[in-house]
Amino acid sequence: LQLVLSRTFGSEGRFKFTSRKPGGHQICLQPISSTLPLSAGGVLTVHLDIKVGEGTNNYTKIAAEHKLTELQLRIRQLTEQVDQIQKEQNYQRFREKYFQDVSHSTNMWIFWWPVVRSLYVVAIITWHTKSW
Repeated sequence: LQLVLSRTFGSEGRFKFTSRKPGGHQICLQPISSTLPLSAGGVLTVHLDIKVGEGTNNYTKIAAEHKLTELQLRIRQLTEQVDQIQKEQNYQRFREKYFQDVSHSTNMWIFWWPVVRSLYVVAIITWHTKSW
C-alpha cells in the first residue's frame, strides 16, 4: 500500500485527495487522544460521508462565487464531465492492460509447463535407459 494522504484533525475535519492511480483505496482512521483507549472500553464515533465524481461539485455555489452566467456554468459542467469521461477511459485502459498482462502470463505458463514436463520425462527415460 502507498500512503496518499495523511492529516491530523481535531474533533471535526475534512480532507480530499485526487489519486493518480485507479483502483481501490483504503481509508484508515485512528484516534489522536490516548486519554481513554478503545481497548479500555472507550467509544470512537466516526461519521464518514464519501463523495466521488461529478456529484461532489455544488454548481449553485460555484456560480454565485465566480459570478457565472448560466451559459458559463453549463460550459464548466460540460468541461468537468469531459474530464471525468477521460479519467474513466484511462481507468479502463489501465484495467485492460492489467488483464492483458495476466492473460499473457497465464498463456505462457500453459505453453511452457507441458514443454518442461516433457523434457523432464525425456531426461528421466534417457537416464534410465543408460543405466541398463
